[in-house]
Amino acid sequence: MLKFTIRRLLYAIPTLFGVTLVIFLLFNVAGGDPALNLAGRHSTAEQITQIRSELGLDLPLVQQYLKLVKQVLTFDWGTSWSSKSSVSTTITNGLGPSLTITLPAFLISLLISIPVALILAYKRNTYFDRVTLLFCLGLLSISSVVYVLVGQYLFTYRFPWFPISGWDPTRPWDYAALPILILITFTLGSDILFFRSVFLQELTQNYVRTARAKGVDEQQMLFRHVLKNALIPIVSLVTLQIPTLILGSLLVESYFSIPGVGGLIFHALQESDFPVIRAATTMAAIFYIFVQLAGDLLFALLDPKVRLNQ
Repeated sequence: MLKFTIRRLLYAIPTLFGVTLVIFLLFNVAGGDPALNLAGRHSTAEQITQIRSELGLDLPLVQQYLKLVKQVLTFDWGTSWSSKSSVSTTITNGLGPSLTITLPAFLISLLISIPVALILAYKRNTYFDRVTLLFCLGLLSISSVVYVLVGQYLFTYRFPWFPISGWDPTRPWDYAALPILILITFTLGSDILFFRSVFLQELTQNYVRTARAKGVDEQQMLFRHVLKNALIPIVSLVTLQIPTLILGSLLVESYFSIPGVGGLIFHALQESDFPVIRAATTMAAIFYIFVQLAGDLLFALLDPKVRLNQ
């Protein structure tokens, strides 16, 4: 296991290098001249040159890339073009509201979808299974914007149970409750359908037939054997969704005016705030790499064959 862990850590180094290089090329080469975008259409050549000098865009590309690597290592992303504040501080302040919304929604959705999907797989092709599948497909067919607008209309206008927008750190749950409910409703259908397909595949395995032939209790067989053997695809989905917890929900945060990372990115896109966009993109990519690394290590713990085959 130690060798497997070291090998995976060594694999992550060139991946990190490739990610930072791709992001640098996207923002500094393929993305056009940031100084021109910041100066505006009616700016003079002298103004553009001055902005390029202030931002360090007149340096050779190698030096600009090394500056990006230094920012990654020191977590110092410079100053926001729009707010003139520290990008690192702004992103750190936005993590609290984002996690307050996304983390409970993520956990509650898992706690609901996994047992429901397991029951649906066991009762496949029954009336309960078909009705629930139609309900999940209905949830998937509705746009996320509709969930936000309907939720705001019902629970802030028609029945004023929650604030329609804003954020108060002294009572965050008053403002987070409705966004959490909307995120759960939006993700529940896809999670149930995915987990149901995973459990259906496990129920066709030979060990299930053997357990039934030996007279193993159905409840014990489902929750001790089927659920345990289905953990690897479940962990795969979880590791894909974890990075979105840090980034927050761009749509929900922007509609509810929540000062999270998602709302910060939305504002940065509107203002063409390159330092914030680049910092958020780089952090998301790096965090995704480390989450995948943690997922690989967890796979190896759940199934020793994974590390033997690597």
